[in-house]
Amino acid sequence: MTRQMIVPLLFGLLGAAILIGLGSWQMQRLGWKQHVLAKIEARIAAPPAHQLPENPDPERDLYLPLQLAGKIEQTELHVLVSRKQIGAGYRIIVPYEVAGRRILLDRGFVRTDEKNTPRRTDIVNVTGNLLWPDDRTSSTPQNDEAKNIWFARDLDAMAGVLRTEPILLVAKTNTGDAIEPLPVQTSSIPNDHFQYAITWFLLAVVWLGMTGFLLWRIKRRTA
Repeated sequence: MTRQMIVPLLFGLLGAAILIGLGSWQMQRLGWKQHVLAKIEARIAAPPAHQLPENPDPERDLYLPLQLAGKIEQTELHVLVSRKQIGAGYRIIVPYEVAGRRILLDRGFVRTDEKNTPRRTDIVNVTGNLLWPDDRTSSTPQNDEAKNIWFARDLDAMAGVLRTEPILLVAKTNTGDAIEPLPVQTSSIPNDHFQYAITWFLLAVVWLGMTGFLLWRIKRRTA
């Protein structure tokens, strides 16, 4: 090995070590995320309580399973969503009166041509989970309340329009009227750590390959 090769070799080994370290960190994050998702899945599937908490807490009561009997009211809010192999449609959000309290109920999905179909308003038993959605991103349009088209489940704004508490129950059982429930699932929670890890490891391989090629060229030039 010539003196000209020492610095590129050290630089190459250091860069590869950093990339491998980042990949290993992502694998650790993957294990952590899988543990978190397993806990969430267990909570979602736990036996449901039969009473709404007096003061639901977004952290303590997130995904809390409930089985309630209440009255679905007529006013609806429509949240635009898109589903694979189905296309665009709307989540149906309604006021749900339970034991003298009025909360928000996400009944599920209807296609766009069923948006304004009249739906029943009566006593319905609902099994579902409490959720404080995080639908809005920097690219999400503002809700068009005049046309009743919402682009995110903004609980405070929805509760203001429907005069309910800012508490959302997402149904996982059918509430009738050909509405398909969209229950709370962990599949909506991002878990890309494995892909990130593979990316870092592949970059480490490419980095080492480029280092080897550079060393070969230096050796050939000095031969």
